[in-house]
Amino acid sequence: MKKTVTLDPERTLEIYGPHNCNLQSICSSFPELKVVARGSEIKLDGSREDIERFCEALYEARGKTLGTDTRIGDVIIYSSDGKPIAARGKAQKEMVAAYDRNDLIFATGPAGTGKTYMAIALAVRALKNREIRRIILTRPAVEAGERLGFLPGDLKEKLDPYLQPLYDALEDMIPPKKLQDFITDGIVQIAPLAYMRGRTLSSAVAILDEAQNTNLGQLKMFLTRMGQGSKFIVTGDCTQIDLPRKEDSGLLRGMEILEGVPGIADIRFTNADIVRHPLVNKIVKAFENK
Repeated sequence: MKKTVTLDPERTLEIYGPHNCNLQSICSSFPELKVVARGSEIKLDGSREDIERFCEALYEARGKTLGTDTRIGDVIIYSSDGKPIAARGKAQKEMVAAYDRNDLIFATGPAGTGKTYMAIALAVRALKNREIRRIILTRPAVEAGERLGFLPGDLKEKLDPYLQPLYDALEDMIPPKKLQDFITDGIVQIAPLAYMRGRTLSSAVAILDEAQNTNLGQLKMFLTRMGQGSKFIVTGDCTQIDLPRKEDSGLLRGMEILEGVPGIADIRFTNADIVRHPLVNKIVKAFENK
């Protein structure tokens, strides 16, 4: 595999270190990786794993900045192609801070605010740091426009479209082959919410996405799966309820019931936290004002 890493030209000397000592020290840890450094570009040729570890080591020095306003200390993890993934905006930063202090986090707000993406980044970091043994990702398989029975394929093929956004985020953070190995070995599990019943989820980060499409009983069922050494993250957008009766959504009611319970954080995202295409913010506002 070949990859070119482009550094911020204004920070290149800081990252290289005096007389390139930082870079040389990093290179010495990867004897099988070919490294050609010229100015702000570093060309790498070697295994995918070595390249990923090299990129992480390259950005290890705290206090220096990457090619954006992201500081090294703010980085949660690095993506599959070596780019830093860090909290963007006030609510995402609150979510990251809340993760360290609480075992259950509710993160609610409009589409495009990065709730799910940030939750998965925190889970992948915990797995990488060996703080947990498993990542559990789940969504309610609520029919939005098409009925499951009319979709082609077996049960897995029918359900995969509901779970694809979770796969997309994971593929950003874990190389495809390693992700497939994790799924095969049960280290990463992606399943509909109904598959959670009767389980005890220990030493895991469990994420319930699209929780606005759960009723109160389903939400309680998921939350009571929590085992020792686990953290749970619940994300949702109460303006996008796909249940036949919107009043059946249990997300807000569940948050009200659990308000004030120690160990539970409630992070509310707003339109100001939208980090997708700038047009998404305008779209959300237009639908709110219809």
